[in-house]
Amino acid sequence: MTTTNKMSKTTICSTCGTQLLAEPEIPSFCPICTDDRQYIPESGQQWTLPNELEHCNIKITQLNEHVYALKIQPDFAIAQRALLLISPGGNILWDCIPYLDKPTIDFIRSKGGLKAIAFSHPHYYSNMNDWATEFNCPIYIHQNDAEWVPFIIPHVKLWSGDSLQLWDGLSIVHIGGHFAGSCVLHITGITPNGTLLCGDTFNIARSKRHMAIMYSYPNIILLTKDEFAKAYQKASRLNFDTVYGAFENQDIEGNAMEIFKASMQRYKDGYGL
Repeated sequence: MTTTNKMSKTTICSTCGTQLLAEPEIPSFCPICTDDRQYIPESGQQWTLPNELEHCNIKITQLNEHVYALKIQPDFAIAQRALLLISPGGNILWDCIPYLDKPTIDFIRSKGGLKAIAFSHPHYYSNMNDWATEFNCPIYIHQNDAEWVPFIIPHVKLWSGDSLQLWDGLSIVHIGGHFAGSCVLHITGITPNGTLLCGDTFNIARSKRHMAIMYSYPNIILLTKDEFAKAYQKASRLNFDTVYGAFENQDIEGNAMEIFKASMQRYKDGYGL
């Protein structure tokens, strides 16, 4: 990892949306996309300069009383959404999107700003340094994913262990599986039995009747039996009825635990656990 500051020249991978240093020169390839959990398109590695996204805007959608989804329009790179949790002790941004504009800054400030940014996994680091600098808040990333942080500023706080307790019943829980440091954000108090913001730690099917956990989603690579068992053991300790995933329409409200258990049982049967 290389230390940098807001004035450093950067470029953005057009495929995954990760912001990388572009000095002394633009990298030949994006390290995120050369990994088996992502891909470089057949057209080859392409880069986007930050100012080339200025034609975009960010759509803000309220998912419930406490959670907002933020998504860049038109779609860019992976086209994930970030989730903004409004909480009395301070707001948290879960995952990130590769653009930040003034209307979004104003909206978040109107809700009390950001106390922290936290991540499910490296595919959504995006331009996290810009967000953290703007809101002067820490970025929490699990130590197991430290190698994927393209460059750091003092805002980046690596943590270790099974969970990081925050405030107002919030905790970042290390699950593993998809990435060594994959996490979920567990929230108590906003739904009867708890809420998960899961990013891609668990991927919610279009039908909303299944939740997947894999080593690579785009390349359809399964976890090893041992890695699944470890991830399942950690996730099964959590209580929740609602899950919000990384993409639009990946919302399961009310019966998420039943869907999780049924989905994981399929994996257990397949792995012979």
